[in-house]
Amino acid sequence: MTTAVLPADAPRPGTDRTAIGEHLSLPLFHTLSGTLAGHPYLKVVVDRAEGTWHLLDTAVHPFHVDYIATRVLGMELAALDSVLDAFNASVYMDPRRRFLLGVLSLHTDEDAAGRERPFLVLETTEADTMPGPLLEEFYTFVRHRLDGRLALLLKPANHGQESELATISDIRVPRILSHELFGNRTRTPLNPGETTGRLRCFRTFEEYAAESGSLGRSDIVAMPALPDDVPRVAGFISTAPTTPLSHTNVLASGWGIPNATVRDLARLVEAENLDGAWVRYEVTDHHITLVRLAQAPAPTAPDRHRERIRLRTPLLTDVPALPLHRLRRTDDNRYGTKAANLGELHHVLGSRTADLTAYYQRPRPPRAHLLGHLAARLGANDPAPVAGLRSAAAAFAVGTVTAPDGVALPFALQHRFLTSSPAIQQAIGRLKTALALDTVEAVDPLCRELQRLIGQAPLPDAVTRPIIQALPTGPAAGSRLVVRSSSNAEDLPGFSAAGVYDSVTSVRGADELLAAVRRVWASLFSPRSVRLRHQAGISPDDTYMGVIIQRYLPADLGGVLVTCNPTRRADFRNVCLNCSPGSPETVVDGTALPLQYLYNTVEGGGRTVALGSSGRDLPAATRERLGQLALTGRLLQSHFSEADVDDPLDIEWLMTDQGAFHLVQIRPFAR
Repeated sequence: MTTAVLPADAPRPGTDRTAIGEHLSLPLFHTLSGTLAGHPYLKVVVDRAEGTWHLLDTAVHPFHVDYIATRVLGMELAALDSVLDAFNASVYMDPRRRFLLGVLSLHTDEDAAGRERPFLVLETTEADTMPGPLLEEFYTFVRHRLDGRLALLLKPANHGQESELATISDIRVPRILSHELFGNRTRTPLNPGETTGRLRCFRTFEEYAAESGSLGRSDIVAMPALPDDVPRVAGFISTAPTTPLSHTNVLASGWGIPNATVRDLARLVEAENLDGAWVRYEVTDHHITLVRLAQAPAPTAPDRHRERIRLRTPLLTDVPALPLHRLRRTDDNRYGTKAANLGELHHVLGSRTADLTAYYQRPRPPRAHLLGHLAARLGANDPAPVAGLRSAAAAFAVGTVTAPDGVALPFALQHRFLTSSPAIQQAIGRLKTALALDTVEAVDPLCRELQRLIGQAPLPDAVTRPIIQALPTGPAAGSRLVVRSSSNAEDLPGFSAAGVYDSVTSVRGADELLAAVRRVWASLFSPRSVRLRHQAGISPDDTYMGVIIQRYLPADLGGVLVTCNPTRRADFRNVCLNCSPGSPETVVDGTALPLQYLYNTVEGGGRTVALGSSGRDLPAATRERLGQLALTGRLLQSHFSEADVDDPLDIEWLMTDQGAFHLVQIRPFAR
């Protein structure tokens, strides 16, 4: 039995059926349309010079500009490719443009009697800078050529268009915003992947907690909100709205398992009797599929080396606690990846010598590079010398974000403490034996006992003294502190460990600081973190925990951005940004549904994807500032990407009441 939750678009064979000048009815719409994200859609070109429109056969003409160039203007594709950016500017940005380009998509709602009612939505591409009068002209032209029984709404494609439409009556131009159309989508792909497993459905956290001990690598877990400590399984399904930047989706991305929101899963499960059944589960950018299997697949032997993560050898020599600004990325094997990355950020912003343009130098066929677009985003001369762009990019980053101050405690300090206690050493030995023998049932109790010992064992003076010395002095004495983990087994390509280790966000005074450091050290031995590292082939002998101590900064806004579009991996333009009032933790731990934005870091512009728990959008000036933050994240990607400049970053940030952005974490985002 097959449940096609979001069917993939299947190309149609046949000849070009493009219609020119015809009135549009639903039968003609379906003849020409394709399917994207579960909705039929049709590309439209309005020729203002000729006073007519072209309804493109989607299967034959996937790109507006290719059609205009070859079918209307008689150009060869090679000639178009050679002037593509200039041509795009003429059709998407010129206020006197000849052509108006858009997409009509088909949606349904219910009338007062509960009957399904179709309606069409008209929108442009996200980079289109159509002013208000042109948007009204476009809407009116299309409205007059539609079947009168079909409602038509205009969807602004970006914040600029929203602003342009503010002075135009919504009676003349009825409209719908993106978050109103898609914010309550029934089904949303979050992380692509394909797996076979047993579907385990839980209606409440209590149901999940009662069965969590039995979950394994062959299970697909479905519940309203997946907890951060969910074990490694085959796949995730959320039955309530969530964000692609939550900890659980970061874990899904790092583990390479499928994840999606399917809000009507209960109905599908009941109709197909799927709970407890073996299914094939697939998530792509545009569809989600559950296929029930007749029987469980034959078991396969686990490959213990397939997921092995290699760590640099930790250095346990007696190095001092250091201010973050004195660290570089190569200090990750002394102070941990998080502290080393923040130290590198200090260097990038302070020296201004790093090349932050590399992402834009990469060819994006048919474009040789995107440096002209970068120049436009930075307000630099076009064309600008590469050296000039590097200087402008560095200045833009410095003017937009700051690196946090703080102190990093080295691995050597934790090592000194652990080796000072015979009881702790014996407990570590027993845990290593249990892991080596794969006696899974013994691991969790041993981890909890080890955490108890770390919380109670005496701290030698040689350990206490460097920690106390990290307390602020002078006017900052007694201020609230944040104590964060900085292990060498987190923030790695292929192993993010998002939400796995502890941070303590409200610390005052020496006693609370010592307790917080103990708690962070102990989180290295939590049952979950030990299991996850063991599954990834990370030896306990290679894993250590550094600690970051920082002053607490009150935030008006906090969140996470990833320098990609996590639900459309081929999209090289957009950066995804989530935020909520206050701390970024509310975004990553899922306690609040955040506002969600996409910002185009090539042609510019941004759009609101969802309003989250707040229910209203941020002011236009704040959204513009977030666009600057998104561009800065893209620039930093050029320096911080590990092996490939296209490897995206995951950045946690907060904005103070003065409007300044502080970056509190930079790590790879698995994709």
